[in-house]
Amino acid sequence: MKIAFHTLGCKVNQYETEMLKERFGKKGHTIVNENDFADVYIINTCTVTSLADRKSRQYIRKMKKLNPDSIVAVTGCYAQVNPDEVSAIEGVNIVTGTNEKRGLVDYVEEYAATAMSEKRVERHLKEYEALDIYEETGIITSMESRTRAFIKVQEGCNRFCAYCIIPYARGNVRSRTPEDIIAEAEALLNQGFKELILTGINTALYKAPHGNYGIEFILDKLEELQGDFRIRLSSLEPTVVNAEYVKTLLKYKRLCPHLHLSIQSGSDEILAAMNRKYTRSQYLEIVDVLKMYDKNYAITTDMIVGFPGETDENFNDSLRMIRETAFSKVHVFKYSKRPGTMAAGMKNQVASEVKNRRSAELIFEGERISQQFFISNLNTVRRVLFEEYDNKIKCFTGYTDNYIKVYLPKKELKQGVEGKIENNFHDVRLEQPFKDGILGKQTIR
Repeated sequence: MKIAFHTLGCKVNQYETEMLKERFGKKGHTIVNENDFADVYIINTCTVTSLADRKSRQYIRKMKKLNPDSIVAVTGCYAQVNPDEVSAIEGVNIVTGTNEKRGLVDYVEEYAATAMSEKRVERHLKEYEALDIYEETGIITSMESRTRAFIKVQEGCNRFCAYCIIPYARGNVRSRTPEDIIAEAEALLNQGFKELILTGINTALYKAPHGNYGIEFILDKLEELQGDFRIRLSSLEPTVVNAEYVKTLLKYKRLCPHLHLSIQSGSDEILAAMNRKYTRSQYLEIVDVLKMYDKNYAITTDMIVGFPGETDENFNDSLRMIRETAFSKVHVFKYSKRPGTMAAGMKNQVASEVKNRRSAELIFEGERISQQFFISNLNTVRRVLFEEYDNKIKCFTGYTDNYIKVYLPKKELKQGVEGKIENNFHDVRLEQPFKDGILGKQTIR
């Protein structure tokens, strides 16, 4: 059968889609583009906001229209949290939860063999209380990207931030075995990948199932592997890490000088209401450690505007936080009421027009600070991993270790190296801001 995928949401979802592609491929099925005619469409959903739910519904309907006789299977967080709502969407055939993805190949094959004439909806879900065992899905060796590969190390979260539905969608904290993580890393490196991104729902909560080992144990093992590659950590939470913890990460030579640390608000009052277990000063202590190590250490973050009870003063604290921290990128989200969370029943819900105004202000300030970060990196030489060639602007593109997108004009390359740019590291002098990154010039140290 021809199988098409559409993925919404986080890096964990992206990893799990790649896992599914590999499992379907090993059973002899053909993976096609999501806009192609297919026998099966699989939508890997997100539910972090109401907008994510809406996008999930739109893609379910869109993909069914490509082939009305297709099997549509919906999986992921939206399917886990709202299975009745998903099942009621016309055209949906299979609904699976977040801990049932491994079985999706079998579910689809069985449905195709026995149930197509009935057009019934088949559901495979576990209750929240049963989401407590790490679902082993095997070692994967391929990714859509040819240069950067995700490795899922951990699942679930037990922090229960007031606005967040994800603990209910993903279940309790559980972790993957170190043996499987290292085996997958070796397999991906053997396939030519040059960057390994360790990801999870809350990566800092990683704890080896059969020993008191944290994420540092995995980093130790990865540091020992042969080859020219680098490591990036995804989704660390200041609810888990602190300044002392971050200091321990600086010893790893392969680890990129870039962390994504979700601040969510610059106001201590709002952080407390969100059930975030840190203060703005504690967050800034982490920033100080990183910037002392490398003044151009990249810190990306998420911020929520319009959380219940957020005043103009609270919002201004978030604006000040952006300026004080010099983030390299700020992802802004308007607060979205998620039924079942603590914040859903809170008083003083913020009006939509206020959220829209604050969101626009925060995005503007975040982009301004990003430009300042780019400027601070000008005239430095950074190691860039190039990923692809953009034929429209005649540039190779890739990312520095501190996660700046770099554009390298083909016309300025030294003779004979054009074929050695993609999926390779090169030293590049960062010369001027360009598009969403920096224009670079090839250099030899």
